[in-house]
Amino acid sequence: MNDLEGLPPEQIEKISKVRERVIDSIGKNMDLYGITLSIGHLYGYMYFNQGPVTLDELSRTMGMSKTSMSTGVRTLLDLKMIDKVWGKGTRKDLFEVVPDWHQNFSDYFSIKWRKAVEGNMSALAKSLAEIKQIKSEYADNPDVEKLLNTDEAKIEEAIKYYRWLLKLIEALETGKIFDFIPKEK
Repeated sequence: MNDLEGLPPEQIEKISKVRERVIDSIGKNMDLYGITLSIGHLYGYMYFNQGPVTLDELSRTMGMSKTSMSTGVRTLLDLKMIDKVWGKGTRKDLFEVVPDWHQNFSDYFSIKWRKAVEGNMSALAKSLAEIKQIKSEYADNPDVEKLLNTDEAKIEEAIKYYRWLLKLIEALETGKIFDFIPKEK
């Protein structure tokens, strides 16, 4: 990391050891959320770096291929955990970490949950339409109607849950969640 240049080797080693422990912890934590350990380490490295970095610098520092770095950076960009920034006098893309962990958490879960909710709501709506169709086909069969009414009620409960989850996602996206659970100052 460029901020350690010029320090005595003993200090570099001690500071690097402290940082590496935190970087490893970040990687393991992100792994719990479905982000690979290496991408978690990439974020951790960028978190401690003083300023933006290029893919070449990341690749060299982390000992990974430029292709792997590109994939990791793209993932972190998609999750809004890093930004692409402009750098005077360079043609290469520069990237820097978004240091607000609260915002990173909010963005990550709202992106993931919104995608899941949309897919699930679509499946539930399709199933409700099919239930109505089956009900009309077997209108003279009370056993089928009873069974379908039970399934319909279960699906309606699931829809209520997903509408609640959309409100939670909105609270994350707007920052209203911090009215209920404030950030530490």
